[in-house]
Amino acid sequence: MLSLRPEDRQRLLANTLRTGTLPRIGPSGLGVEKQMTTQDIATAIERAQTVLERRPDMGLHDDMPGMARWQGGVSTVVSHVNGAQMVTDMPAELGGSGEHVSPGWLVRAGLAACTVTTIAMVAAAEGIALDSLEVRTDSRSDARGLLRLAGDDGKPCHPGPLDVRMVVRIAAAGVPAERLRALVETAQRCSPMGSAIEQAVPVALQVEVLNA
Repeated sequence: MLSLRPEDRQRLLANTLRTGTLPRIGPSGLGVEKQMTTQDIATAIERAQTVLERRPDMGLHDDMPGMARWQGGVSTVVSHVNGAQMVTDMPAELGGSGEHVSPGWLVRAGLAACTVTTIAMVAAAEGIALDSLEVRTDSRSDARGLLRLAGDDGKPCHPGPLDVRMVVRIAAAGVPAERLRALVETAQRCSPMGSAIEQAVPVALQVEVLNA
């Protein structure tokens, strides 16, 4: 069983809540890579729940910002403060090269990844060892919205997805299908990305003009 010093536990929780990522952990403490087992995850979740029950104020935190910098054309480089980067672009039909993923795909991929992660966490907390888990997200959009065109009713077309569909494929030996479906539904209710899409919050826009 993974054992951390009290100060490391506090630092791990604070870092996880602040950055949304887990540092690498090993038998000797933080900083060494270790494959987390179902029990390790369950223990970490229980520990985090205990801390947050005692210190609810630690639950409210600023999420790590997403940064995007224009690269010319309709291409951008998105970056995380940890150094991770990804290039986005648009398909050729919309002025891009079509060689990189689109910003919209990142949203769908983020939803799928968040759902997988949340399901895995709920499964671990309930003592269920998963054999396989895969999530696919699809959506349907009207490109006229992005191009500021009106629909047949004369009103501007909606630029965002018109619908979002998600398929979860899950397997766990010896676990009834009803329980796995309930597990997925429970995870979906506490999925941060799922909630962000289903219960959209207003975006506070601030424009800073940099004069030449």
